[in-house]
Amino acid sequence: MSAQMEMPDMPRRLFPATPSKLATFSDCPRRYRFAYVDRPSPPKGPPWAHNSVGSAVHAALRSWWDLPVERRTTGAARQLLYAGWSQNGFRDAEQAERWRARAAGWLTDYVAALDPTHEPVGNERTVGATTERLALSGRIDRIDQRGDELVIVDYKTGRVPSTDDEARGSPALAVYVLGVRRTLRRPCSRVELHHLPSGTVAAFEHTERSLANHVRRAEDIATDITAATETLAAGAEPDVAFPAVPGRQCGWCDFRPSCPTGQAATPARETWSFLAEDDEI
Repeated sequence: MSAQMEMPDMPRRLFPATPSKLATFSDCPRRYRFAYVDRPSPPKGPPWAHNSVGSAVHAALRSWWDLPVERRTTGAARQLLYAGWSQNGFRDAEQAERWRARAAGWLTDYVAALDPTHEPVGNERTVGATTERLALSGRIDRIDQRGDELVIVDYKTGRVPSTDDEARGSPALAVYVLGVRRTLRRPCSRVELHHLPSGTVAAFEHTERSLANHVRRAEDIATDITAATETLAAGAEPDVAFPAVPGRQCGWCDFRPSCPTGQAATPARETWSFLAEDDEI
């Protein structure tokens, strides 16, 4: 048998990607290396108070929808928040207590406006989709049925209200739309950001063009990640293959303790610094 016999074409291996994975590399290749390449991964810095707030609110809403309809009350939502509350990242117990009360207020107001008999199509549902180069996946806070279409709902708890431009430009929301279409095989175009602190909703209706633009940008980032990974495998210095991008974001990077470049770029932020000012409470 000839050694020159041709092998059949092999399918291209898809790059497995989540929105956070792509965003990490786009923000700073070195942070991507610390999170996804180096093993063991370098130790992270301390937890952040705003993440504790967001995690508690998201967990409470997820569990609230899992309750029987007759138990979906505002009181139940508050109890779920209290049960899942963490003091991690706060300045002290007094600050954590005030923020627990504040978050409970947001949650009560939000749940009071919901129809408890409504059953979401998805509640923290993982979906996936493939493109020519990517195997995308992501976890959606909530999927609603609105008429004949499905709608993506993403909860937000940051101090700044969400905007329609933010909904339009979010790579994660675009991935969710693609994932719902592929996984659930239902029409889906609308994405919504529900900002609990302000009680506002920002929205965008995706088109085939807007989704294609997001896919193109995601594939470009994946191409850059692959090139950096291959450069590292070929023997390049890790900091050359995955360079740091220093800036203000270094003040709150989880891997700041392992990055001299980031430490020199800007002072460290306090772990409660992304909460609203105390005098606004």
